[in-house]
Amino acid sequence: MGALSHLRVLDLSRVLAGPWSGQILADLGAEVIKVERPGNGDDTRAWGPPFLKDAYGENTSEAAYYLSANRNKESVTIDFTKPEGQKLVRDLAAKSDILIENFKVGGLASYGLDYESLKEINPELIYCSITGFGQTGPYAARAGYDFMIQGLGGLMSLTGRPEGDDGAGPVKVGVALTDILTGLYSTVAILAALAHRDHDGGGQHIDMALLDVQVACLANQAMNYLTTGSSPKRLGNAHPNIVPYQDFPTADGDFILTVGNDGQFRKFAEVAGQSQWVDDPRFATNKARVANRAELIPLIRQATVFKTTAEWVSQLERVGVPCGPINDLAQVFSDPQVKARGLAMELPHALAGKVPQVASPIRLSKTPVEYRNAPPLLGEHTVQVLQRVLGLGAANVAALKEAGVI
Repeated sequence: MGALSHLRVLDLSRVLAGPWSGQILADLGAEVIKVERPGNGDDTRAWGPPFLKDAYGENTSEAAYYLSANRNKESVTIDFTKPEGQKLVRDLAAKSDILIENFKVGGLASYGLDYESLKEINPELIYCSITGFGQTGPYAARAGYDFMIQGLGGLMSLTGRPEGDDGAGPVKVGVALTDILTGLYSTVAILAALAHRDHDGGGQHIDMALLDVQVACLANQAMNYLTTGSSPKRLGNAHPNIVPYQDFPTADGDFILTVGNDGQFRKFAEVAGQSQWVDDPRFATNKARVANRAELIPLIRQATVFKTTAEWVSQLERVGVPCGPINDLAQVFSDPQVKARGLAMELPHALAGKVPQVASPIRLSKTPVEYRNAPPLLGEHTVQVLQRVLGLGAANVAALKEAGVI
């Protein structure tokens, strides 16, 4: 049994941040009921191509994007713009431990599905709201998407080629990282609220904002600004506080060199056949290397082109200097370490026979992650959830379906 197998989660969220949190909880054993709009469901079901292909190579209705964040859930379609649908969701919330939603601020209040309404029927409920800007502040009513938040929250001012370089300019991260991080922080907050509930009793409202998370995750770059008053600039693949810590050309491509201390720099210089760098006061310490970055980096680039990527990785790993290739995703999933850790897997799927998945990175020795179900088809579990959780009979369910509530 999973670590959270005693918990029920009502997931009213869609797109990525909320569903990502719900999938983490589901992987850890929680029963997660995903409530979706009849007919359309989660927006990401249509965010393709690519779509999952069936055994004949034909596209199914399941977009790859949707499949990334909805494993181990049950899909229930309920139209809660109708009073009967609102009652169904309230009844489910009354029997749940956690609710996750990412509607606009106040968006669920008109349906009686906001925290203040639901805590009256379930005081133990942990209610996690995820929005672009939080429940308070001048931007609270605005919608927020990851790309916009990466720009507004400063991440894009740090990502991209330096000014003056070819292709200079702000660049977003290649995945919706702010959404992912918000999903992770939301999960941490939910688990903290559960710990409090178990200790003192009572649920609570969790207010998560994409912008808050993005600013919090500026990490050392935020502190670089706050301690100096100067905004850090884009450095491409270079590091603002460590040198050398970036990509370098090789005889057959590029590799990443991440020298974290002076001892590692000494070993790198020896492998590169440039031992004199260690005795050069411009390069002897990290502080000096950061100050003299413009002089050192061209020298390293001139040296690294004489060996292949594989040669650099092999020789530097042998002496304990961190480095690695720049892989595309085909190379990632064929990498022996990725294979050994089982990061690519498959689950049975109703339309395609099987669906590929990326495994959870969480490894627990006593309560390991469970892979019970593929991401569900739209409304796949509506009948069984309403019967199992709410005790509705077949006639009740049929009537709700006839009325367009489910």
